Amino acid sequence: MFALTATSFSDDDPLSGLTPGEHPDPTPPDGWEVVEVRAASLNHHDLWTLRGVGITEDRLPIVLGCDAAGIAADGREVVLHSVIATGPGDETIADDFNILSEKHDGTFAEKVAVPARNLLPKPPGLSFAEAACLPTAYLTAYRMLFTKGELQPGHRVLIQGAGGGVATAALLLARAAGLHVTVTSRDEDKLARAIELGAHEGVTSGERLPQRVDAVLETVGQATWKHSIRSLKSGGVIVVAGATSGPNPPAELTHVFYRQLRVVGSTMGTKDELERLIALCDATGVRPLVDDTFALEDGRRAFERMAEGELFGKLVLTRD
Repeated sequence: MFALTATSFSDDDPLSGLTPGEHPDPTPPDGWEVVEVRAASLNHHDLWTLRGVGITEDRLPIVLGCDAAGIAADGREVVLHSVIATGPGDETIADDFNILSEKHDGTFAEKVAVPARNLLPKPPGLSFAEAACLPTAYLTAYRMLFTKGELQPGHRVLIQGAGGGVATAALLLARAAGLHVTVTSRDEDKLARAIELGAHEGVTSGERLPQRVDAVLETVGQATWKHSIRSLKSGGVIVVAGATSGPNPPAELTHVFYRQLRVVGSTMGTKDELERLIALCDATGVRPLVDDTFALEDGRRAFERMAEGELFGKLVLTRD
């Protein structure tokens, strides 16, 4: 089958290890199913893999891609839950937690094997391309907002870094749930686009907010941390799911303890959360924002676009 695989690592030139071409068809173990991939979305995780982050050389070559929607062997239209873990409870904190393309071949291929329990029905109202955007960026945003952030209609949320995949997902989901949304960016065009998508306020990164918020969604890290801390109401929560600008900001501990703030980590989401996210999209009409689509065979161009970083929404690889 045709696939996009990682065959080597390079921090300076990650795309040098991206290899399109033939790859063996999946041979699923007991309890797994093979899905015919119809659409698969890109994530920055795919670039980190090509840099050698979260994976070792003994796993190469490995098919890239975390997210997909497609057709199961019995003809069902399905969305894939990307988290692979055993045991009961929250899969995201299991000892053997991993996601597709870390230990097992991923979704940038004609076919992918996944545990049968990881298949969820795709509603008819969601296209394959839209559904393929849900399992990482949108699921991460859903968990940050509603599970870890415990936000309710009417609460105020600050989303740092307008335009990123998780930030855009959080904006759309927050508005659908009746939250007041403020976004930040250094880019005026991205702020304007976020307002078009429903943000109530757009402020320049670091600028003081007109009113403090109940929660901050933080994926930027070092560059925005001080602003996040100081934008919170007393008793508020920062939910952290990334640190693209650096992992070691000043802790601002005096603000944390005196104003009784909470700092909560969040990674991916459970199958049950993905099921609720799909139901939310189906019921409200919220649809993932797709920046552009590419044929699977043209996947290198999609990777180049993602590496350049000038996106607003998701990039999706599709197959007829």
